[in-house]
Amino acid sequence: MSTLPVVAAVDGSDDSLRALDWALDAARRREAPLRVVHVRQYAVWAQPDVLVAGAPDADDDPVLDRVRTYLEDRPDRPRTEYLGVEGAPGAVLPELGSTAQLLVLGSRGRGGFAGLLLGSNGMAAARDAECPVVVVHRPGGEVDGEAPAGPGPRVVVGLHVDSPDDATLDFAFTEAALRGARLQVIAAYQWPLRSWAVPAELAPVIDQDAVANETRALAEGFLAPHGVRHPGVVAEPYVPAGDAAGHLVAASKDADLVVVGRHRRRLLAPARILGSVTQAVLLHAASPVAVVPPGAVEPQDLPED
Repeated sequence: MSTLPVVAAVDGSDDSLRALDWALDAARRREAPLRVVHVRQYAVWAQPDVLVAGAPDADDDPVLDRVRTYLEDRPDRPRTEYLGVEGAPGAVLPELGSTAQLLVLGSRGRGGFAGLLLGSNGMAAARDAECPVVVVHRPGGEVDGEAPAGPGPRVVVGLHVDSPDDATLDFAFTEAALRGARLQVIAAYQWPLRSWAVPAELAPVIDQDAVANETRALAEGFLAPHGVRHPGVVAEPYVPAGDAAGHLVAASKDADLVVVGRHRRRLLAPARILGSVTQAVLLHAASPVAVVPPGAVEPQDLPED
């Protein structure tokens, strides 16, 4: 595994301590060091156009002191370092991903509005970080719909057969292997399909079973090379009709992790975006959610400098 650290962002909230527990377990599984980071929000009276990002004394930080006490008696704790930085968390947190193999944070931090499903810092990190970002939700979340049945630990991944991303699938297979979990692959297809016909002509008849079978065949083809690299992982493709986000949220019930991809940047839309499915899963899933940045792309897919 990579020797880059697993980074846990903490702020003293219970949500961040849950994320810290998840990051500690992930670091153990990956045999990686753990880096605990507290981003101190600079004073509101500071110049808003100046981004302050420095390294204050980590030994004089009450939040990090609490974390040290919280972790001191943990067995098999990986090598752990503590880092305090100053700046705007929404800007600093994504930057932490440039030197991490995984960035983990809670769904809400201190000072979040009551009922807020996901804080702005979590959304910014998921959108902008260079490494996969895991958002750990509060326990007890309710979701609608039925999760695919089956015993044992589960990792769930969303697969869009029209634009699959190997980085997302590779991360999901790796996590399933690390956890000894089944991998449930949700490859939803739109139904009913939008069909177009010239006026006065009949719209073509489309068989739903044929669409489902084609979607399944494509999904199995995309999964096959990952199965070769991870022979111990049982991958189970599910091909439901309808809204992918709704099926992924339903599958998150009692899952160890839900894995979704971040949209690839395009020439005419160079800004990083999460996509509607990823945003919906981040907001409503009952389990931790991993957002994986897209893998390498061909030069023509990237905007020119």
